[in-house]
Amino acid sequence: MKVKRSSIIADAILYIYKLKLKLEAIKRELSNLDAIKREYLSLVKQVQYLPKVKVDKVGKGFLVKVISQKGGDNLIPILEVCEEMGLIVLHARVSRKFYFSMEAIVIAEEERGLDVKDVTQAVVEAIERHVEGADRSIYVPVVLN
Repeated sequence: MKVKRSSIIADAILYIYKLKLKLEAIKRELSNLDAIKREYLSLVKQVQYLPKVKVDKVGKGFLVKVISQKGGDNLIPILEVCEEMGLIVLHARVSRKFYFSMEAIVIAEEERGLDVKDVTQAVVEAIERHVEGADRSIYVPVVLN
């Protein structure tokens, strides 16, 4: 009977030790997941303040979409850059309720050979100049494809 009792105790101790190892592994995994979550939330927070610019070719013109929380009112610099490039705004929808957003259809006054890349770069640079002038901070806009 003694052999069985000591064997049962040894098995119980081994089982408890294995449970302890599993618990430590779960705690490490939870700690890693918490670190990943914090990093992800930090990146999301940074990205949400970056302007997002997307330009698509539509017929003879372009559809320009801009979303920006930082810098607030980017309408004037965007319209100024359109004018500099010889683009006419046919239709625009702008909102500043929670963040700045704009959708505009623009066409070139003359055949100037502009492409999506040219228009996108010009809008991004206009926003950068506007925001940098407003708060002197430097950030990199996100260009959506």
